[in-house]
Amino acid sequence: MKNTICLIGIGEMGGVFARGFLRVGFPVYPVTRGVNLKAAQEEIPDPLAVVVAVRENELAEVLQKIPEDWRDRLVLLQNELLPHDWQAHNIINPTVISVWFEKKHPLDYKVIIPSPVYGPKSQLVSEALVSLKIPCKVLSNQEELLFELVLKNIYILTINIAGLEVGGTVRELWTSHQPLARAVADDILDIQFGLIRKSFDREQLIAGMVKTFTGDWEHKCLGRTALARLERVLQQADEVGLSVNKLRGISANQKAQAK
Repeated sequence: MKNTICLIGIGEMGGVFARGFLRVGFPVYPVTRGVNLKAAQEEIPDPLAVVVAVRENELAEVLQKIPEDWRDRLVLLQNELLPHDWQAHNIINPTVISVWFEKKHPLDYKVIIPSPVYGPKSQLVSEALVSLKIPCKVLSNQEELLFELVLKNIYILTINIAGLEVGGTVRELWTSHQPLARAVADDILDIQFGLIRKSFDREQLIAGMVKTFTGDWEHKCLGRTALARLERVLQQADEVGLSVNKLRGISANQKAQAK
């Protein structure tokens, strides 16, 4: 029998990964909420991979508790990821996938564009997802991964935060409210570049964001966690000393409307 895949978090996204691993012949050991990770390690001391499929706001707590022997086989798939998120927990070289498919109950997954993946378990992750007809793109180096993470972050943060102002779909955002979208994206890129302490070509990233729009023009901008995302990016802006006036203006508008 092939080595086991440990799956921490059995939600909608975790379920897709579980299906992929099972389809290519790997047993999956689920670690549900409340399960002690040390006890799980005693059950599965030598997993082939440990996939962390919890929500963004739960990731730090989970990484803090990951057993030492599991740290070199982690797979991370959260939105809003950047290297400092895992480096803060002394995790050096995880496998990271920028997920570009959706899974919302009760619908099956919907692919937007191929999902880039990089790290020691990238071929394993790609094989599992491709078995479900979810295309992947295995990256060559960490620089490519960093670019892809920034791209995913500006996509999801731009549409969510601009969506607080105008709602609608990404098609409507880009065709009717492009100055708003660009202003929000510029502020977010300033924050991203501050966090990673380097920059990429700004127009290349904007063009990449628009390309993802074309993969699902009817995607709704406003997600249920949009306000929380806005609060997080403003905290990050404070950390790196940025004014990000457009984002702060949107925050002020939201607070005024809530009164």
